[in-house]
Amino acid sequence: MSAPQTTDPVQVRAQARWVRMSARKARLVLDNVRGRTVPEARTVLAFTPRAAAREIDRVLASAVANAEATHALDGDELVIVAAYADEGPTIKRWRARARGRVNRIRKRTCHITVVVAPAARQPLEGRRRKTSRAEQITTPDTAKKPSSASAPKASKRKEAVA
Repeated sequence: MSAPQTTDPVQVRAQARWVRMSARKARLVLDNVRGRTVPEARTVLAFTPRAAAREIDRVLASAVANAEATHALDGDELVIVAAYADEGPTIKRWRARARGRVNRIRKRTCHITVVVAPAARQPLEGRRRKTSRAEQITTPDTAKKPSSASAPKASKRKEAVA
C-alpha cells in the first residue's frame, strides 16, 4: 500500500525561547495579530506601545525570513495562522524584607511561537466581490421595492397624522 499523498499547505514556524516577560503579557499582543497578513501585522505591532510587540515583531520577521529562504515564498503574501506564547521556566530570586524576612520574586519567561503560511486563494469564478453600502443603495437590482401590502399602510399613516 502506498501512503496517501497530502497537499497540506506549507507552514513555516519561528520561535523565541526564554524571552524575559510573562506569557500573559505576550498573549495580549499576540491576540491582535493572529489571523492577519504579515504587512498588516507588522503595522499593528509598530504602533502597539507594549514591550512584547518588539519581541513578537522580531519573531515574525524571523518566520518570514525562514519562509523566504527555505520555501521561496513571498513575505507579503503570508498570513499568520498561529501565534501563541507558552510559559517558560521561572527564575526565583529573593528580596530582603523587614525583621530579617524575605519575599520571593518570580522572574517569568515565555516561549513565543509564530506560524505563517501562504494566503489561501479562492478561484476567480467562485469568489464574490464585496460591494460597498453605497453601491447596494444605488444599484437597482438590490434596491428594495415597496410591496403592495405596505403601500396602503403608509398612506393611512399620513392621513392620520395630517
